[in-house]
Amino acid sequence: MKQAQKPRTGESFGTLGTVTFPVIGVVGGGQLARMMAPAAVALGFELRVLAEAPDVCAVPVVATAPVGDYKDLETLRSFARGVDVLTFDHEHVPNGHLQALIAEGVNVQPRPDALVNAQDKLVMRAAIERLGLPNPAWAAVSSPAEIAAFGDTHGWPVVLKMPRGGYDGKGVKVLRSAADADAAADWFEAMSPLLVEEMVAFSRELSALVARTPSGEARAWPVAESVQVDGVCDEVIAPAPGLPTEVEAAAEAAALRIANELGVTGVMAAELFETPGRAPGFLINELAMRPHNTGHWTMDGSVTGQFEQHLRAVLDLPLGATSALGSIVVMKNFLGGANQDLFSAYPAALAAEPTAKVHSYGKSVRPGRKIGHVNVIGSPNDDVAAVRARATTAANIIKDGA
Repeated sequence: MKQAQKPRTGESFGTLGTVTFPVIGVVGGGQLARMMAPAAVALGFELRVLAEAPDVCAVPVVATAPVGDYKDLETLRSFARGVDVLTFDHEHVPNGHLQALIAEGVNVQPRPDALVNAQDKLVMRAAIERLGLPNPAWAAVSSPAEIAAFGDTHGWPVVLKMPRGGYDGKGVKVLRSAADADAAADWFEAMSPLLVEEMVAFSRELSALVARTPSGEARAWPVAESVQVDGVCDEVIAPAPGLPTEVEAAAEAAALRIANELGVTGVMAAELFETPGRAPGFLINELAMRPHNTGHWTMDGSVTGQFEQHLRAVLDLPLGATSALGSIVVMKNFLGGANQDLFSAYPAALAAEPTAKVHSYGKSVRPGRKIGHVNVIGSPNDDVAAVRARATTAANIIKDGA
């Protein structure tokens, strides 16, 4: 196997005369890695996946998918030997392991110094504050008494978060009083310090999705509206309907500045709270440094989808155009529901909504589990409600059965 090497402008990737296209290694075998595969195939790249288990959903769609523990440095080192760039399906790889790989010459993208801002919410909050961008009030706390002091200062309720490891609403607790803070004392046994934030009064959630290359080229997609249900992304509408032009411009500029100042490479999603009446009209909620659920609409609804763009970015290739292909694009997730045989519902779903593009993740069906999404691109005469209804119809037929 060839040694890991950093791509260099003007030179072929891989071994001259044997492989002239790059090999991309993805740590993690979830749905994001699975959806990178078609983009890699279209561009002629080889995608390899370090899978957590033999049955994770990316394994059936790639030729090389060794199973291994991403928390083990030797496993990462072995996987990285055959790739031109190492990137991620998730943000949980130990930062120190990535630093060690870089010291050995592995091309890791995004770099661990940037990735830590998505791995640790306390690091991220401090970075946003340092950049002077709109943060909610926040503090690192090490005891219920410190939570209570924060709530008394900034007002109740407050939001308590695990700085590391939380996703889809996990590792988040709303505390309404000092008594609730005392009841959350067991959280400090798992992790300390924790992050406490003001509970933001917001009108809706937004997503500012951008991509950046190691050499500094960056592009942004239209800011989208994200609809969350029980802490899980349910629907995305792009561009965000009725978003004031100045708020959209400020949100896009903030996301691009974060990507540039932190040295992000690949796709980054800045999840935002829209806050009318509170300048600049939004607060930054969280960052994700990988393709993101709120960017799935781009797969069918943008000139360049987020998965292709991520591969371009980590290889330091020129980025693609990010304009939307319709006046409105809706992405609707479908979670595990009553229907265990998803394919049995395809005839009815596809017949009911011929414009719908269905993306299934190859996962077993469990209640509440994200198992796929539907994209619908609106025509010029469609209103937002009509496009949302079409996407919801197709998704619900698959979820619940015809």
